[in-house]
Amino acid sequence: MNPSSDDVVLVIDDEPQIRRVVRNAMEAGIARVVEASTGRAGIDVAAAERPSLIILDLGLPDMEGADACRAIRSWSAVPIIVLSARGSVPEKAALLDAGADDYIAKPFNTIELQARVRAQLRRARLAPAASPTHLVEADGAVIDLAMPAVKRDGATIHLTRTEWQLLRTLMQNAGRTMTHRQLFSAVWGNAYGDAQQYLRVHIRSIRRKIERDPVRPKLIVTEPGVGYRFQTEP
Repeated sequence: MNPSSDDVVLVIDDEPQIRRVVRNAMEAGIARVVEASTGRAGIDVAAAERPSLIILDLGLPDMEGADACRAIRSWSAVPIIVLSARGSVPEKAALLDAGADDYIAKPFNTIELQARVRAQLRRARLAPAASPTHLVEADGAVIDLAMPAVKRDGATIHLTRTEWQLLRTLMQNAGRTMTHRQLFSAVWGNAYGDAQQYLRVHIRSIRRKIERDPVRPKLIVTEPGVGYRFQTEP
């Protein structure tokens, strides 16, 4: 099936069978696919094609995938999804800190990959139009970045200054996993402290206020050991 949009996805992976699986998943109505089997070739193709999104493997034959990610991120804001069998928590966090937008472990589910790609493409399309008056409605909650104001089912919800800064940072990066370090720096600056513990306390409080079911959150999702992600869709 031919893709139904003008989006182009670059797949950087040295395994032909993985590239074939990803290409079939993307060309099923999502995007046209271009490929590269090495990091340097991938960087060159990214510069020439200006893809809408990049799916990047870590185990490349000529360079570390993290280095390729940093190289591309130095001049492009294109969404980058890392696809790798190497999935330790410190490695995930390091890659997200290096500029990756999402991380999927091999072996992967094709339907999940398609959903993650669609989410990142939507986020990229909305980013230029985002403004301080942007209104987000999700799972019964209405959040206005301009006010600031938060309502659930018509009732106004009070957030502390820290909770609001944390929620706003997550919303401004909706669909992207933010690491503990990224969130801590955005809200507390260069302060010292246990980032995970600080965040755990405040995220728990925000969930109690805005989630329909704080025990099973749908808006602020935990990426275990790595960070949190705000999502407007299940």
